[in-house]
Amino acid sequence: MDIERVPLPGIGLRHVLATTRGRRIGVVSHHNGRRDLVVYRRDDPDSAADTLVLTPPEAEALGELLGTARVTERLAELHRQVEGLVSVQVPIGEGSPFDARPLGATRARTRTGASIVAVVRDRSVIASPRPDFVFNVGDVVVVIGTAEGTAAVADILTGTG
Repeated sequence: MDIERVPLPGIGLRHVLATTRGRRIGVVSHHNGRRDLVVYRRDDPDSAADTLVLTPPEAEALGELLGTARVTERLAELHRQVEGLVSVQVPIGEGSPFDARPLGATRARTRTGASIVAVVRDRSVIASPRPDFVFNVGDVVVVIGTAEGTAAVADILTGTG
């Protein structure tokens, strides 16, 4: 599925997608965090049939309900912009040496050069977790960096490295 991405100077960014049934849906992301959900007219794909203004918490809740993670979109964009950058998702499983331990204890960035950019817990995304964030079994850790760096973080988190 193609998503059209259009910068809106002074406003933010607009993403538009066409559904398989031919409807166009857009999201305008304002610099202040507000999101506008736009359904475009069938007879004029540039005119809005309806617009729903969402606060940042409402937009986040809707994203979770739809099963999307904005982190994934941002990482995909980074992949397109930076050659050699990869992302991996590492589950914290039973027996992980970091179950019930803080992110800072991994020293992942210092040891590998790769960064832990998010943690998915119970279908919620914790973006940019702080060093005092405590991992739990079932968490999925999102790591970006070089292939070698991300593999090294995976080894650290799983206890194989």
